[in-house]
Amino acid sequence: MNRREFLRTAAGAGAALGLANSAAGAATGMYISLNSSLVSGVQWPEFARLAAKAGYGGVDVNLNGAMKEGLDATRAMLAELKLRPAYCGFPANPTRDEDAFKRSLEGLEEQVKFAAAMGCARMVNTSWGAPAGVAKEDIRKTLLGRFQAAAPVLAKYNVRCGFEFLGPLQFRSRMPSFVCLMNEMLDFAKECGPNYGLLLDAWHWHHSGATVEDIHKAGKSRIVTIHVSDAAKIAPEDVRDNARLMPGEGVIDLAGFFKALKEIGYEDGVSPEPLGRIPRDMPAAEAAKLGYDATRAVMRKAGIDV
Repeated sequence: MNRREFLRTAAGAGAALGLANSAAGAATGMYISLNSSLVSGVQWPEFARLAAKAGYGGVDVNLNGAMKEGLDATRAMLAELKLRPAYCGFPANPTRDEDAFKRSLEGLEEQVKFAAAMGCARMVNTSWGAPAGVAKEDIRKTLLGRFQAAAPVLAKYNVRCGFEFLGPLQFRSRMPSFVCLMNEMLDFAKECGPNYGLLLDAWHWHHSGATVEDIHKAGKSRIVTIHVSDAAKIAPEDVRDNARLMPGEGVIDLAGFFKALKEIGYEDGVSPEPLGRIPRDMPAAEAAKLGYDATRAVMRKAGIDV
């Protein structure tokens, strides 16, 4: 799809959802945060400045980039731009071999302390490949021990970590079930410790067969942050993770999704992540604005104004 075709379809989706409607929904604490899937190649801190220019209320943080800039400079920039830091990546990669994981733990406290001090009290883990030499049936036990080892550091600085479950059949056919199902991942997070929960991605929520009721069961305390995109109506075996749609372009019940989040009192970031949807020739500022407008439209349809 070229840029002109994309603009036409995105504009149509926005109009269908009442993007131009000025009637505001009920105010909440949710805000839209810029995700790098919209503007790959834009580095920190320019990434944060782009988020502010496009109207975002928050930004997904590149922790290494922020630490390179320094705490005072990062805090001052976010304050000036009026941006809330949505989350950063969990720094200790749990899928490495044992020695590499232990080395990654050595710098964890400094990284978590920095994140907390800059106001970013949420991290995410999206990597679930098997550590070297670990059989598929033993993955859960190994990862449980590793996240439990990191739990005291998160608790010390009151930082939460969200786990992303992977819903499409392409993952379910080769990964342990707890990696692919919302409720099993939630149970795993609870075993890891009180500071762990879910990165709730509407794409994976839809493709795993999770429901609005599952969001209510998880509750505010266990939903750390949100990703949102949309899906075409195609056979499960044809779904690919990097072939997503912009929010509002597909068949996911995003109105129900966001209404459930509002009902449980979720008040943090919502990051549009339409992997594979942005044309390569689209300018970063234009892509960021499209992601913001599409996400705002579906949230307004659910009665949420941002």
